[in-house]
Amino acid sequence: MRDKVVVITGASSGFGRGAALKFAEMGAKVVAGARRKRALKELEKETRKFGNQVRTIETDVSNANDVEELASRTIREFGKIDVWVNNAGVGTVGRFEEIPLEEHEQLIRTNLLGTIYGSYFAMREFRKRGKGVLINMSSFAGKVGTPYLSSYAASKFGIRGLDMALRQELEQNQDLGIRVCTVMPASFDTPFFEHSGNHLGRRVKPIPPVYDPQKVINTIFELAQNPRDEVTVGTISKLGSVQYRLAPKLTEKVMGKNTHKSQMESEPSRESSGSVFEPMSSGSDIYGGWTQSNGNTAVKLLGIAIPTAIGIALLARKRGRLKEQFEEAA
Repeated sequence: MRDKVVVITGASSGFGRGAALKFAEMGAKVVAGARRKRALKELEKETRKFGNQVRTIETDVSNANDVEELASRTIREFGKIDVWVNNAGVGTVGRFEEIPLEEHEQLIRTNLLGTIYGSYFAMREFRKRGKGVLINMSSFAGKVGTPYLSSYAASKFGIRGLDMALRQELEQNQDLGIRVCTVMPASFDTPFFEHSGNHLGRRVKPIPPVYDPQKVINTIFELAQNPRDEVTVGTISKLGSVQYRLAPKLTEKVMGKNTHKSQMESEPSRESSGSVFEPMSSGSDIYGGWTQSNGNTAVKLLGIAIPTAIGIALLARKRGRLKEQFEEAA
């Protein structure tokens, strides 16, 4: 990654901050965007130890002009963009109709439109150069809907759909030097849950098991060098994706039950919009301080160890039959 130019949004905490540090440590020229000016300054100081200071630009991704300026300043200073990571995102938790409509709207502006804006300006640069890697952050909630996170799930489904469409466009136009990657994490120990809007009357917390965010940070770094279309991160996400293909109704039922239990059994908390409209001063670290769980917990929670193993075998047999039928038809 030495001398590669990498743009990362949502770089003030969590995956974005960790990815900025990782790329800087490995010699890349990093341009980090986020709303929190103070957190960005702290990031600049932290990267000085690598002798490769990160450039930071105050950016609200829900504003197209801000995102265009992030791209323009990067090109003016470095002359190119090699990798663009759309990581910025917010969440709001509660029963769908009890979350203020303006929060749903702002979440979509940030998560989905923010990703569209970043992808738009990145793709324009990539098309000129004939190469580049776009990495967009979706979620396991972008494969299986999640109760009490309705507009968040909608935004992540939208990001996954956007990426699918972009990959098809690139393939049909023979733009083989440009890659679009979708990352779909499960629950990770970041400040995301501390920053989420809260309309449940209960403390918002991640749905267990909760994983080390370094797994996602490493995935982003690897994709920048060896792009793949879609990557799920976290055992629960991988197993749940397989189970959803085999038994979607069962998976949705279990997802709903576990999410409900996780949120409704937490301690009481006051209502808040979190960081949906304005950034919060707290939580500018990579980690959020949640208890981490191992992969075995994932298996226990969904109860999918044996069903998944059987399902994979059945799916392989089904694929084999479909392949034979396709070859005969051809």
